[in-house]
Formats: sequence, C-alpha cells, structure tokens
Amino acid sequence: MKINENYNNLTESYLFSTIAQKHGAYKAAHPDKKVISLGIGDVTLPLAPAVTLAMEKAVAEMGVKATFRGYGDSQGYAFLREAVCGYYARKGVEISENDVFVSDGAKSDLGNILDIFDGGNTVLIPDPVYPAYVDANVMAGRRIIYTQGSEGNNFLPMPGGEKADIIYLCSPNNPTGAVYTREQLGEWVTYARKHGAIILFDSAYEAFVGGDDLPTSIYEIDGARECAIEFCSLSKTAGFTGTRCGYTIVPFETGLRNMWLRRQSTKFNGVPYIIQRGAEAVFTPEGQEQIKENIDYYMENAHTIARGLSKAGVWYVGGQNSPYIWMKIEDEVIKKSDYKSEGTSWAFFDFLLENAQIVGTPGVGFGKMGEGYFRLSSFGDRDDVIEAMDRMCKIL
Repeated sequence: MKINENYNNLTESYLFSTIAQKHGAYKAAHPDKKVISLGIGDVTLPLAPAVTLAMEKAVAEMGVKATFRGYGDSQGYAFLREAVCGYYARKGVEISENDVFVSDGAKSDLGNILDIFDGGNTVLIPDPVYPAYVDANVMAGRRIIYTQGSEGNNFLPMPGGEKADIIYLCSPNNPTGAVYTREQLGEWVTYARKHGAIILFDSAYEAFVGGDDLPTSIYEIDGARECAIEFCSLSKTAGFTGTRCGYTIVPFETGLRNMWLRRQSTKFNGVPYIIQRGAEAVFTPEGQEQIKENIDYYMENAHTIARGLSKAGVWYVGGQNSPYIWMKIEDEVIKKSDYKSEGTSWAFFDFLLENAQIVGTPGVGFGKMGEGYFRLSSFGDRDDVIEAMDRMCKIL
C-alpha cells in the first residue's frame, strides 16, 4: 500500500480550522468576554419561509407510498434544473437543462471537477483566493502558477504571458470582495480560448452583485460557453450552508459535459429530494423576494463595516457587491501589537482578538499576496456588526 504523498505538501491545518482553534482557546481563557466573529463566512439568517414550506411538503410526500422518492437522477431532478434555467433566463443568459448538474455545494464540485482533467495540466490560480482551490490541486500533484492581486490592480489580476490549462476565477472574489467587469472577464475568455484552457468560474456570490453594469455569470461573455464551467451555490445566497445544495453548469460546447455526467453517475448519488424541493423554491417569485431581504441585510452589514473602516482611514476593497471586505493592515496598528512572530496578518488577528474581542480572517491564509491584509465578513447579526466596528475603530 502506498499513500498519496502529495498530501504531505499541504499546510498542516486548513485555514479556518486554525482560526477556530485560536477562537476557542481565547473563549476558554476569557469566558466573561463576548467575542464577535466577522471571520468564517457562515450565514446567520434562517432559511426563507418559501424554502421551509417546500421542504415540509416534500417531507410529507416521502411518508406516502404514492409520492415516495427513491434514488433520483444523479444530474438532479428536472424540476430544479428547469428552475435554474429560468433564473438564468431572467438574467438574459440561455442555459440548457441538460447542462445543469445539481450538487451538494460549489466547494465539492470545484474539487471533484478535477477528476476529469489530467494530472499534468498546469493550473493558474489568483493570489489571494479561496484556499480550497490550491489545496485540491496540491493533493493531485499538479503544477500551480499564480496571477497576483494587489492594490495596484484592485485585487483583480489579469492574464499574463505564461500558458495555463486550467484557470480558477472567483467573482465576486472570496476573500477580497472585488468584482470583474465584463471587459475584464472578456480578456480571460480570450486568453482561455487562445491557449485551449478551461476556466473554472466560481460564482457562489453572484446574488450579491447589484445593478446591471457588472456580470453575475461568465456566460454573459461571448465565447465563454466554449471554455468555462460555472459553479454556483445556495449556501450564502439562500442560507443553505447546513442543508447543502448548489449547481454546476457544464455547457455542451466545452466538450466536457458527458465526461462530467459519467463521473457524477459513478461517484455521486445526488442531493436528497427534500433539499432539491427547497432549492426549487428559492427560484420562485416568493423565494426570490425573501432571499433578497436576507441579502440586503448582509449587504447593509457590509456597508456598516465599510463605513467604519472609512472613518478610521483604512484602505479596503469589497463591501459594495460582496459580503466580504478586504482591509489593509496599517503599519501604525501593528506597531501597537507585540504579536510579530507569525507575520503581519496573524499578528493583527491576535491583536484584534485580544484588544477588541473580534475574530476575522488573516489575509495570508488566502495566499502570500494576502500578507498585510485582513478579511471581514458581513454574515452576522446587525447589532454585533455595529458593536464590532465601534470596538475596532477605537483601536485602529
């Protein structure tokens, strides 16, 4: 027996596991202090009424022989795939039901999709970015190259000269909250077609984009159907972090649709019927109205954070079309801290926890270009967010 030695190349602990450990240790040592988390991007508002009603009805159906469901289609029930297509159509994007694959979340599919690609492919990943992209490819032993985000490009890196076979893009971006324009995505599509590459487009936060001037799907770009796979999630948009449902679009034009179907039918048994009925309700008029209220709540939290940082004179990006705010750690703040052994981002994490009882996410956890930056999440209670910013502004 031989193990996959590539796992030895991973960091010892997943970013958010380390944060949870530090958070837990502080709470155990200071049980009298209230710690406010603006760190991990887990939602706090409940599922929409339209969703829970649909799930309740589906539960009742499963208790009656005439309406009981066993194994479903590994690609997802037709009623949900049709609902997804209707959602895209309302955005002016035509999607075929046959190209929609229901999953238990975007994170799963973003890792599992690698099954259909050769291990010798070179992967291009933005830095900073969601760490699961990197880890999934390290596990497979692929060569990874990076395109660097910075204040200079507003953390929206563009294609360079080096050829890549697989390209990860996330817009709105996690962790920075930055959003690509149509023109910028057009450059990425041109690059992918030129090099015969495939874009893995993570669109988990598309529902947070306001207005019509920014794209919410890569298929709004001409030529993207030939070179892009889009991954979407109901976790943040509709509160499905605990119920797990998402969907992936693999256009027939990519030449990968049938291969992905074969992979899924072999390794995946589908999302439960009850969950898919709840997901279907997200796309009804009632569901859309209700989840819009939740998104507006989180975006007002984001605006509260952004206003606080602006008041403190801190540079940041995000918070306008994304639930994440990416703030710069000022040198003057770090000089107040004795926590210097782990680098600027982790030093600020400890400083913020010790002095304001606030948990965020160190930027370096998303890549080396994240050193010196910090991510704040708006997925929290309104009063907690207001209190957190009052605390933070006193120490910045």
